[in-house]
Amino acid sequence: MALRLVFLGRLEDIAGCGDREVPLADSIDAVFDALEPELAAALRADRVKLAVNGVLLRDRDAPILRDGDELAFLPPVSGGAP
Repeated sequence: MALRLVFLGRLEDIAGCGDREVPLADSIDAVFDALEPELAAALRADRVKLAVNGVLLRDRDAPILRDGDELAFLPPVSGGAP
């Protein structure tokens, strides 16, 4: 049983990959606790958004994680063409 983590933008650089599979955990915090400290800290940042199976969450404590779920981490958007 596993979860798929997807890292976008600068989070992909910190993770060293665009996605990875991790063992199923019962909470988002448990997922973070199993990651490298630098990556976990970046994902816990207030401005990083989380989507579970394509649905943007407002409360990270709310989802009940299930086998095969995809968790996508979206960094704050900045920049753009002048």
